[in-house]
Amino acid sequence: MRELLLLNGPNLGILGKREPEVYGTETLADVEASVAAEISPRGWRVRAVQDDCEGALVRTLHDSYDTVGAIVNPGALMIAGWSLRDALANYPNPWIEVHLSNVWARESFRHESVIAPLASGLIAGLGATGYRLAARALLGLVDG
Repeated sequence: MRELLLLNGPNLGILGKREPEVYGTETLADVEASVAAEISPRGWRVRAVQDDCEGALVRTLHDSYDTVGAIVNPGALMIAGWSLRDALANYPNPWIEVHLSNVWARESFRHESVIAPLASGLIAGLGATGYRLAARALLGLVDG
């Protein structure tokens, strides 16, 4: 069975508890289940990884070249996650950057992503729905 990588960075493991007025009330388990529901008709499954450590995310990418594509929420690593950026530059399949909040409607330090220029697409500000939309987009970007 083919797998889609769902990669979540720092502080995303506490979704549902972390500032629900900004990030919503859905948990990471809810997000994983909704992405799995989107891709299961294609016969794909989710390989979900969340870590608060950039090095662990880089290692996951290096070990996931066999996945069909990825949904990546780097959290604050979008701002200065240079090693994550380099790992994503070498990831051989399409991937979409996702942010729960509209980062451009927030503090100015959140207005630039070092990884976005490498992404196949970017979705921000739609809450957990953004993950489902990213999954649908990847279904269209990846053959079979």
